[in-house]
Amino acid sequence: MVSLLDIIGPVMVGPSSSHTAGACRLGLLARGLVGGTPQTALLELHGSFARTGEGHGTDKALVAGLLGFRPDDERIRTALEIADGEGLEYSFEKTTISEESHPNTVRITVARGPRRAVMVGSSLGAGRVLVTEIDGYPVDISGNFYSIVILAADVKGSIARVTHILSDHDINIATLKLTRKQRGGDAFIVIECDDNPGEDVRDEIRALAWVRWAMRLDKVSGG
Repeated sequence: MVSLLDIIGPVMVGPSSSHTAGACRLGLLARGLVGGTPQTALLELHGSFARTGEGHGTDKALVAGLLGFRPDDERIRTALEIADGEGLEYSFEKTTISEESHPNTVRITVARGPRRAVMVGSSLGAGRVLVTEIDGYPVDISGNFYSIVILAADVKGSIARVTHILSDHDINIATLKLTRKQRGGDAFIVIECDDNPGEDVRDEIRALAWVRWAMRLDKVSGG
């Protein structure tokens, strides 16, 4: 179903929803993977992002998202200067991620304390985004839901235990996807939720003995 937002685009700062609103939302999602503003960030720009991103404000919007700014935040215009003051060390590189990648794609490597994450995402237009890879695992995250992202040992009953925790907190699951590279290895789990799973829910999942790490991602787009 096409929404009015898909037709007229989002409220934003900047000339292009793909290069500013979408880029900002990708930054917000990458920020969530390290639990706050990263200390370092490498942003590898692909396709149109690499060719015209600076002129369209993609660089400012991506860094603004890493700082926690929303697409309608006036501070996007000075995000690079603000990042310098906040101690966020960032760098940009132009690259080719893959021949199949969307033209507005970025690979973001972020670190905060001991936590490090690598995310690949694309800005699809009208402020819509799609994250397709996290730490080498294929994912499908639109940012239209609150999400819990988990890396855990592939053990029997793990999904049942996690969903039981969400149910105990009255959190309704919208989608759930598990990816693993081999049986008995690590399992990468993405759970999109209709309701906001707070830090208490995340911490309860983290406390499970077989969970390597768990992060929560805020809803960055959608109604």
